[in-house]
Amino acid sequence: MTFLKPLELVITDESEKHKGHIGWKEVGQTHFHIYIISDYFYGKSKLERHKIINELLQDEIKMIHALSLSTKTSHEVDLI
Repeated sequence: MTFLKPLELVITDESEKHKGHIGWKEVGQTHFHIYIISDYFYGKSKLERHKIINELLQDEIKMIHALSLSTKTSHEVDLI
């Protein structure tokens, strides 16, 4: 992810929130959320941003059940 030069990157294991759901395992690490702020995303749609992250994590994604993404630019964060 170095080319993304994230200004902020937070990876959260949200597996416990999905206890009892399909794909959940007692050991956790089944459901993740990634929050990333990167100006590399300027001019890119939400779909394009998610494709970039999915391609970067293609091997890791195979080992988990669910991944949710929040992809922002520094400008979008300032608007919130």
